[in-house]
Amino acid sequence: MIKTHSFHIPVMGSGFTIDTPLRVSQYGIDSVISLCDYILLEKMRKMYCDKYKILYKEITENTEDFRAKRITSYLNLINNLAKKKFDEFRNATIKKSNEIKEYFNMLPDSSSIKQKIENLSAEYFDLDKAINWIKDNLSMGSIDVNVMTKLDKENYINNEKLPVEFNDAHAAVRGYANSDLRSSIILSAGMHPRLYSYVEQFEDFYPDQNGKIKKKIVLKVSDYRSALIQGKFLAKKGLWVSEFRIESGLNCGGHAFVTNGYLLGPILAEFRDKRKELIQLIHGVFVKALSKKKRSIPKTELPLKITAQGGVGTPEEHQFLIDHYHVDSVGWGTPFLLVPEATTVDHSTLNKLIEAKEDDLYLSNISPLGVPFNNLKGNTKDLEKLSLVDKGRPGSSCPKKYLVSNKEFTEKTICTASRQYQHLKLKELDNEGLPPDEYQNKLEKIIDKSCICVGLGTSALLLNNLDTRVGGDGVLVCPGPNMAYFSKIMSLKEITDHIYGRSNMITRTDRPNMFIKELKIYIDFLKNKIKETRVSMTNKQEKYLLTFVKNLNEGINYYYSLFTSLKDISEDAKSSILSDLDASKKTLHLLNLEIEKLLTTEYKCH
Repeated sequence: MIKTHSFHIPVMGSGFTIDTPLRVSQYGIDSVISLCDYILLEKMRKMYCDKYKILYKEITENTEDFRAKRITSYLNLINNLAKKKFDEFRNATIKKSNEIKEYFNMLPDSSSIKQKIENLSAEYFDLDKAINWIKDNLSMGSIDVNVMTKLDKENYINNEKLPVEFNDAHAAVRGYANSDLRSSIILSAGMHPRLYSYVEQFEDFYPDQNGKIKKKIVLKVSDYRSALIQGKFLAKKGLWVSEFRIESGLNCGGHAFVTNGYLLGPILAEFRDKRKELIQLIHGVFVKALSKKKRSIPKTELPLKITAQGGVGTPEEHQFLIDHYHVDSVGWGTPFLLVPEATTVDHSTLNKLIEAKEDDLYLSNISPLGVPFNNLKGNTKDLEKLSLVDKGRPGSSCPKKYLVSNKEFTEKTICTASRQYQHLKLKELDNEGLPPDEYQNKLEKIIDKSCICVGLGTSALLLNNLDTRVGGDGVLVCPGPNMAYFSKIMSLKEITDHIYGRSNMITRTDRPNMFIKELKIYIDFLKNKIKETRVSMTNKQEKYLLTFVKNLNEGINYYYSLFTSLKDISEDAKSSILSDLDASKKTLHLLNLEIEKLLTTEYKCH
């Protein structure tokens, strides 16, 4: 089977790509379902069973291992429905030739399938012959899944803690492992040794005697060192990482896992330059582990993909990542929120996204995980949150409890966005006797936390007319900064044409290069970090800020070298990029002086 597209659709929230594979996999497009919200998955399973007249048997919370079983059942349903769609398309007769032509029109011009069909058509003028070739060579897009390793809440029955394998992330891995899917699991949000060790229990993650792996492991990483450490950790268990998915630290949607000032370009360059070394280092450990386990050892090194995502928005950027950094696929996330054929976004939120400009898209502190989170101003979940504050009842009722992590006031973990936590925290704050400004600052940080595990799934409920009584109608959406440059609803054909350079869906002329945009966001992030340390600076903060500046400077120098040497770029584009780099360099110099001044002041005070 031949790979058809050079892009994939990453996971977006818990609900926005919940059924994306059913919408796009028949066209050979890979996409990702989030497994964190097993309550939402069960509601969607019932909805699809009703829609396609399939017998539905509810998996209730009284069912043993219900979390994993809900995930397995939903994935099997989506897999079966998607396969049926794909088979119908693949077995199309000449009567459906227009559908086939539309499919091929979406493919990149460089696609080997497209070229083969054109050659067949030119040689034989025989559509039936072309259709037969299609049947033998087309492949579905992969139905991949995402598990956030940090979302591994402990679970209880009758106040008795269950064994660790019943934790949320463990149950998600098991739910996927027990499914019929032949695809990939993307593990994101950082290394989780205990969870990684749990993967070792499932046969589908190991290569067979031909070196084929039914369920592949993909790690979302932010740098080469992290990839090597995590790749070796899994290799020691006989588990092969089939792909490292590199995401921009800040120029992305959802949670932003910020690097210490390392920029995407230099990170990708290191992966490109050390790719062979990375494979060899991990493969050696992998083979030893398989041998120790007395398992089949692949005759050759297994393939290892490098993919990238975060802020890409033009065909030139897309192709540059492929040609210059040799990535195997490019993730297009945020723009697909405006493609109703591909993602699940309710009409009201869709209109807000269309209207969104740069100032409407911001890095917030609303996530209970304590990780910066990309947010859209005026989203209905935030409005719902503020309404509760006005009523004197801040915090969520916490119906899903996926993000519980705090034991400050309780024996069991609770969520910092919950009404229970915020009531206790505000009571503690009232007793501190702080000056008004400091009190207000702390209060805002407490009530800013939002119920994201509900809000990120509500859109799927609203769009499908499903019950929202428990969690409410408030929708939280987490687009990346790139959303500011896409301002209309697009068809699947239009967005693919845009990706492959056959049309342009961006009407604005002031969109910065993706690398420049990321650099500017990092500089803004640094400004805020400096602001936080103005009262007093610890040694740890000093080291962090100086390292951040150093890494950003090195990134800027890398981009100077990169863009001055590029031949396939217009002089106007090159001039604009170099001008932006000059401005960023100057800003960074001033910020460095400010840090040194803070250091001097701190030293004098002591």
